[in-house]
Amino acid sequence: MNFGYSPKVEDLRRRVRAFMDEHIVPRHRQWLDEVHAGHFPPAFMEDLKAKAKAEGLWNLFLPHLKDDEPGTRLTNLEYAPLAEIMGRISWAPEVFNCNAPDTGNMELLHMFATPAQREQWLVPLLDGTIRSAFAMTEPDVASSDATNITTSIRRDGDDYVINGRKWFITNAAHPNCKLFIVMGKTDPDAETHRQQSMILVPAHTPGLKVVRNIPVMNHTSPEGHCEVTFTNVRVSASNLLGEEGSGFALAQARLGPGRIHHCMRSIGAAELALELMIERSQERKTFGKYLHQHGTVGEWIAKSRIEIDQARLLVLKTAWLIDEVGAKAARKEISMIKALVPQLHTTVCDRAMQVFGAMGVSPDTPLADHWTWGRALRYADGPDEVHLQAIARMEIGAGKGTPGAAAAYLTPPARD
Repeated sequence: MNFGYSPKVEDLRRRVRAFMDEHIVPRHRQWLDEVHAGHFPPAFMEDLKAKAKAEGLWNLFLPHLKDDEPGTRLTNLEYAPLAEIMGRISWAPEVFNCNAPDTGNMELLHMFATPAQREQWLVPLLDGTIRSAFAMTEPDVASSDATNITTSIRRDGDDYVINGRKWFITNAAHPNCKLFIVMGKTDPDAETHRQQSMILVPAHTPGLKVVRNIPVMNHTSPEGHCEVTFTNVRVSASNLLGEEGSGFALAQARLGPGRIHHCMRSIGAAELALELMIERSQERKTFGKYLHQHGTVGEWIAKSRIEIDQARLLVLKTAWLIDEVGAKAARKEISMIKALVPQLHTTVCDRAMQVFGAMGVSPDTPLADHWTWGRALRYADGPDEVHLQAIARMEIGAGKGTPGAAAAYLTPPARD
């Protein structure tokens, strides 16, 4: 494993960081003001997207683009440091067309869509002219186990009819959201992992209703984390993604890359929080000493540096594994980073907030917003507990292959 950045990646890191510093960071106050005034997306967003596309900083996340698809062809390992830079500003990934959940949806369409579906939905998503949502999580069941999904997708002649309720559906409130990829059950009597299917539902289909945009930690995201109902929503059978019964497998294919992208961006948010903590600790004095001269703050800075670098290395290893052997074979590492990184994200942000004092929980720093999203990430794409259980199962399973191997290291008590 070699995690050193190639000249190609170093050049892209420089260009993405320069674009962030020149075009995105100076606009953050304007973004906040316009969004809080009810203007979303802000008027300048399309201009920034056009600039990023013109500079070749577009669709950086998708490794297997075709020659006629706009974007830069990077491996997951090459993309990781770029996503980290984008993660410093919450809305920056959209500028590069690297924003969730569109990235995961584009991965799905790229792998499983028919030519007609690709033309209708993947092409405009790759061009950045529309947004999309992924509707899996439900309020009435434990959606961490996707086999619990209860939304019905029933075949009726040449159509499917959808009934169900979803929530925390990201992007559902975005005015440019034109597509919902909906997961539900087409055959409740089939084998457990063959009951589910995915279907493409245009956003304005009759019977699809966005009920509310649910605040996260009392913070309302303009793109939405919404409750959505489907009441006798009828779409053509040609809207089925993949084949009937493949929904669970498609979800796993989507969630692997999606989880690592979240973790890459979280590393960037934690890195920014550490930088802000260091700067603040050198500017502010209490009891005659700079903050960093107090033992507790100095320890926070040191621990944050260690923990961020540890987490980054594990994320890079996971990206390398996905590139080498695929997401399925890297599922343990994907669960490991998903359990680790959101907690790191919130821990470092929390330390930085404490160093800033009351300012740290105000809109005058990005820390409160970053902390809020880090806390939500402990649920997104599976809660911590599910990933920890999965890791434990895999470790125990591996141990069964060599029973008693470690017992040789036990030292029995001496006997007279």
